[in-house]
Amino acid sequence: MSARSTKPHEIVERALELSRADGCVVIADEHSTANLRWAGNALTTNGVTRGRTLTVVATVDGAQGTASGVVSRSAVTADDLEPLVRAAEAAARGAGPAEDAQPLVTGGAPAPEFTEAPAETSSAVFADFAPALGEAFARARAGGRELYGFANHEMASTYLGTSTGLRLRHDQPNGTLELNAKSPDRTRSAWAGRSTRDFRDVDPAALDAELAVRLGWAERRVELPAGRYETLLPPTAVADLLIYQLWSASGRDAAEGRTVFSRPGGGTRVGEKLTGLPLTLRSDPRAPGLECAPFVIAHSSGGDQSVFDNGLPLTATEWVRAGELNRLTTSRHSAGLTGLPVAPGIDNLILDGGGDRSLEEMVAGTERGLLLTCLWYIREVDPATLLLTGLTRDGVYLVENGEVTGEVNNFRFNESPVDVLGRATEAGRTEKTLPREWGDWFTRAAMPALRIPDFNMSSVSQGV
Repeated sequence: MSARSTKPHEIVERALELSRADGCVVIADEHSTANLRWAGNALTTNGVTRGRTLTVVATVDGAQGTASGVVSRSAVTADDLEPLVRAAEAAARGAGPAEDAQPLVTGGAPAPEFTEAPAETSSAVFADFAPALGEAFARARAGGRELYGFANHEMASTYLGTSTGLRLRHDQPNGTLELNAKSPDRTRSAWAGRSTRDFRDVDPAALDAELAVRLGWAERRVELPAGRYETLLPPTAVADLLIYQLWSASGRDAAEGRTVFSRPGGGTRVGEKLTGLPLTLRSDPRAPGLECAPFVIAHSSGGDQSVFDNGLPLTATEWVRAGELNRLTTSRHSAGLTGLPVAPGIDNLILDGGGDRSLEEMVAGTERGLLLTCLWYIREVDPATLLLTGLTRDGVYLVENGEVTGEVNNFRFNESPVDVLGRATEAGRTEKTLPREWGDWFTRAAMPALRIPDFNMSSVSQGV
């Protein structure tokens, strides 16, 4: 029997039946992808892929506590099931007691869609997008610019079953578009990206028009030295910084004194004011257009994630509320260690600042400053302050008296997202955005542009 001919819910049920462990969690992930790539105003490749991964978590009770073993394999067939389950059980019996051990999550009636076939994507997702992209190629060619980029759409159906009776299912569509426009001599480059669930809300013509304007700005070149500049961070750059902040917001690490969210003398900074602006940083599994799994899906344990929490319901969580640190990420185990509320990570991130001005309107209100396109190659320098370094890319523009007057050189920056929030003097209108640096791992974000009066451009970079 092939991997594709066995239904995912049947695989989950059969694995649970085979289990001889004290507890068992089975996660079946069905993936399908469709993609387009283009270069020099012409499509180059396209393709569709499909696959399955099965993860079995076995828990074994012992005199010293409960141990866990986790084994994941791809392309699993019916004949592979018993060896996979036994391997997870052997891993659990060979391990010491799990520090994060908790009773497996229990729940109500099985999700009605649990027995349905997985959702799948195909090249049909580009039915309207591809012709519009072709028209954008023609306009770009006529305008003397070249378009490069790719569009990718993935559909992931996750089936989660446990020995305690949970039967949960989540379908996650995920689409990304990245578009680069370059001058024929390749000396000027501009980038735009979009996140989408189905490519119906993506307009290649509008993106090409935006990039054409930016290439026009770059016809005048201005060299600037390193220093601190009033800087407008677009939503994509804000997303990249705050996603890293969320990834660094471990409740346990903060309580143990290892992060920027540790309180001097002990404890965490929960309850402390981080910024004077009324900024709320939140995650919500049911946020319109940014929907994500409403329950924990953990393929491994580590940090503030625990396989014992699989199936735990997720609800809207405010990480920063009206400028005040409100929550840090915790599993049930780390919440118990720290005394913090249980707050698992959620796969989207939204910053609300109360502003209603567009980025263009913020530019019009700038006397002199820099307008960024995006950030990349972001790396951590100091976890105690969450100091990050990275580079600007694909266009840094000089704003003078409310207008963009030219492109400047790229920079290396050194900034902490926490400090950036603390020094921000304006937040614009929140809009969906695609993080440039973290778009391969985290795509569901909505951010405003931020005005930072003294963003630290620590050195000049020769990158494009």
